[in-house]
Amino acid sequence: MPLIDTLARVDEDLAAGRVPVARQRLRGLVSSFPFDPAPRRRLAEVYRLYGETAQAGRWMYLEEDRDAAETAAFEARYPVPAERRAALGWDGPDSLAPTVFAREQLAALPAVSPKVETSGHADAKGSLAAAGCLVLAIAFLAIWVIGVVALFR
Repeated sequence: MPLIDTLARVDEDLAAGRVPVARQRLRGLVSSFPFDPAPRRRLAEVYRLYGETAQAGRWMYLEEDRDAAETAAFEARYPVPAERRAALGWDGPDSLAPTVFAREQLAALPAVSPKVETSGHADAKGSLAAAGCLVLAIAFLAIWVIGVVALFR
């Protein structure tokens, strides 16, 4: 659905009090049109209705007329610049930003997140799951072989 039509539906949803539906539509628009500031601005407005200043700051982060308190709340929730960039949902070159201010904001955030060290628990769970699958496959094969042998006796 085109951007204009979906924004019109968002207006209808908000007028009818369907704020969660409007929020979901806007989240979809931001992911479909990541470089267009209109869905981001509207999503910030919806999060203001919820009283979620960090989320409002998140979606207004690339705008020059953003609210300082919302920006501070967003930066507090995502203190690591790489996490902040990932939270913005910006999946492209900084040059696609619509304004000089937005390009500067993106340039201050590293595009690659730092390597996160794991404790090894995820690897152990993966190995355990693989072993369980192997045992089930062997059991299935054994039952199948017994059935084939019994069939031809």
